[in-house]
Amino acid sequence: MTREQRKKAIRRRRIFLAVCAVILTGLIALIVWGASAISHVVRQEDKKQDTVSEKTSSTEKEPVKLVSSATVINTGDILIHNPVLNGAKSGDTYDFSAFFPLVKPYITAADYAVINLEVTLGGPQAGSYKGYPAFNTPDVLIDELLASGFSMVLTANNHSYDTGLYGMKRTVQVLKEKKMDYIGTRETAAEPNYLVKTVNGIRIGMACFTYENTSPTPGRKSLNGNLIAEEANALINSFAYEQIDSFYTDAENMVKAMKKDGADAIVFYMHWGNEYKLKEDTWQRTIAQKLCNMGVDVIVGGHPHVIEPMALLHAEDSENTTVCLYSMGNSVSNQRREELGNLSPNGHTEDGVLFSYTFDRYSDGKTVLSAVDAIPTWVDKYRGGSGWQYKIIPLESPNDGSQKYGLSGSSAQKAAESYARTKGLLAEGLTECQTALGCKVRFAEATPANP
Repeated sequence: MTREQRKKAIRRRRIFLAVCAVILTGLIALIVWGASAISHVVRQEDKKQDTVSEKTSSTEKEPVKLVSSATVINTGDILIHNPVLNGAKSGDTYDFSAFFPLVKPYITAADYAVINLEVTLGGPQAGSYKGYPAFNTPDVLIDELLASGFSMVLTANNHSYDTGLYGMKRTVQVLKEKKMDYIGTRETAAEPNYLVKTVNGIRIGMACFTYENTSPTPGRKSLNGNLIAEEANALINSFAYEQIDSFYTDAENMVKAMKKDGADAIVFYMHWGNEYKLKEDTWQRTIAQKLCNMGVDVIVGGHPHVIEPMALLHAEDSENTTVCLYSMGNSVSNQRREELGNLSPNGHTEDGVLFSYTFDRYSDGKTVLSAVDAIPTWVDKYRGGSGWQYKIIPLESPNDGSQKYGLSGSSAQKAAESYARTKGLLAEGLTECQTALGCKVRFAEATPANP
């Protein structure tokens, strides 16, 4: 090979090596770029995944769980008429233990129990113990109520002033001493006129009101035909039908105050309506609707001495619903068909009910009305001790009187008739309420009222 040829060969090799170096550099750059691009995509995907995870974790919440439940059981008017009082007399004292043994299991099974105390505890200082028309009942009645499982008494009714201002105040004093809760009246105007009671961790706001008679004297209230002392005006929760807007203002302020005090639910106990009427009147329906509009959850009525229907009310300007039992009837009394004649000839005044409502509280802080129930009761009157005795018979079926409690003859028949009367009055409304709440239905069929 000539010298010239060698030079050309060396030049070609150098060119080849330079081209290879350029190609290799390009390949390396391409590989580095590709790796970088892939890494960027991976980082972006990771970032997206992290964002999704963060969003998922922030939107996921713990499932709402039931935290607690509170069941309150209620029953109607306890009236210690003279035959009831005389039958309970035992030497120098009184024994009311015949009343509640059969209903005590229902009372104690609830978390809280309420009864309407339609008497005063005026003591010997207010005169002798007596029944209608001006009730003065021995203090030991409260001992029996406590022993039977009752937690609270309602003290605002048309008999609250039967033994005057002294008796009205003393009733509250006795309840305080015996550690029985109460609402409706108070000893001094400085005390609360409602109660927010914590039951199983659920704070239930409770208020009790009674109707007034038309007063002949401006600025003075009248109860049971008695013109009450001016001082007593502020010691009882009452309303006048003639000044109903004033009551609505008081009730609305009370609802707000109870909620401010932490009430999770609101219940109003109303002493209203007409005695011995088996149907609520226009006033009762109107007041109940107003209370529903204010956000009241449950309304429990008394005073007619007979059971009146139940209704599910819907607020006119919100989604609130209210269960209203217009009257629970009597718990214990001597208002028998043979005593009342044409006023109540069919035995309705012998009937009562164990009415319960249940509130559930959930982990999200919400409290809802979850159940209501009504068990019919009938008062058996029989001879024993120092006179007539009175025993409340709970009736979950028409034949419980004879089959569960050993009643026979006319007593068994009257108990069965009582069950039928109560079912006839309550079944339709109770079934509507229970169906709406999704709880157990008490009566298999909704039977229309049949007075």
